[in-house]
Amino acid sequence: MADDNPRPHYRYVRLIDAARALPPVRTAVAYPCDEVSLAGAVEAARLRIIEPILVGPSLRLREIAEAAKLDIGPLEVVNVDDSHEAAAEAVALVGKGRAEALMKGSLHTDVLMGAAVRREAGLRTDRRISHCFILDVPGHATALIITDAAVNIAPTLVEKVDIIQNAIDLAHAMHVAEVRVAVLSAMETVNPDVPSTIEAAALCKMADRGQIVGATVDGPLALDNAISPEAAALKGIASPVAGRANVLLAPNLESGNILAKSLSFLAGGDAAGVVLGARVPIMLTSRADSLTTRLASCAVASHVAEFIRRGRPVPGADAKPES
Repeated sequence: MADDNPRPHYRYVRLIDAARALPPVRTAVAYPCDEVSLAGAVEAARLRIIEPILVGPSLRLREIAEAAKLDIGPLEVVNVDDSHEAAAEAVALVGKGRAEALMKGSLHTDVLMGAAVRREAGLRTDRRISHCFILDVPGHATALIITDAAVNIAPTLVEKVDIIQNAIDLAHAMHVAEVRVAVLSAMETVNPDVPSTIEAAALCKMADRGQIVGATVDGPLALDNAISPEAAALKGIASPVAGRANVLLAPNLESGNILAKSLSFLAGGDAAGVVLGARVPIMLTSRADSLTTRLASCAVASHVAEFIRRGRPVPGADAKPES
């Protein structure tokens, strides 16, 4: 994912182009009842990234499409009355094997995720569900995966193992050649007064013992010495991750959300998003997302769905922890 190409959104364009070479992902789109979310689904269908099933009030969907001059005639529509029914039906379509991805429309995130995580829905796995932002930040050498900034509020050490593994799987699904995970804190030294530094040290040792696989993991690292080679060199940090991280694990939801939104709104970055750890990828798009970002989220989900479809393990996934 490293490149010196200065064109805006060029990483997302490459990601979308790569997804177009894959089979379109049958996607249940829950309640796309505004122009922005409906247009994103229609355009992703036109590009053959996804094959959407629109789940919502059919009359309202037709009215929105007509007003926005969107052609939804070729698309399947499942008629339901409200957003809660739409979430439940979209999840049910996955359970029935009729869809291999979920996409959020104009309903609240809690409504869709509430339906998705119910045990009777059948979407849960042994993994903790977590969210990843995939950020394309102008001027930065690589795309950045930031986790978790949307689902897990204050994850425990055990939950962070799954959160990291989900992000590593995502990176491999996106064909990242070398996955380098920085466990972020406010400093790069272990300090008993700062719990995130102790958890970072534990996570690194867990990676050494094969409890986290498919990536090089290092921490604690502050943001500057995680992503800036110059900062890492000035601090004298000898690490294969420092200054070169492409996956950033935040200590908690607040810090991850602030980091992702700072890069979006202050640094001009685009932030595609996907939820992992369930049987299928879940696209949590925001009303503020551009069309390019929505298409990039679809493209990310397409790569994840293909990864799941082929049953391609993360390198080292069969390794056993040392006794």
